[in-house]
Amino acid sequence: MGSMGAVGSALDNAMAESFFASLQTELLDRHTWPTRDSLRTAIFDYIEIFYNRTRRHSSLDYLSPLEFERRELAQPKAPGAKLLPVHQNG
Repeated sequence: MGSMGAVGSALDNAMAESFFASLQTELLDRHTWPTRDSLRTAIFDYIEIFYNRTRRHSSLDYLSPLEFERRELAQPKAPGAKLLPVHQNG
């Protein structure tokens, strides 16, 4: 798969490329599917059940998204406080 970013902006698509690399190594390289429908279902399950709920992400301090969200919501916030984005440039 080629780069999805614009020429000269190496980091604009780093998260997308990381996701597709994970999909390739954690799912696509490990199995074969008899039909496109079964592959489509496997990719959906990988994303919705494993990647978005269970898999630990380095950008979230190696917590699963569900655990990260649970911890964030459990912390008391000052009135009007906003959550900071996980990735910050600079």
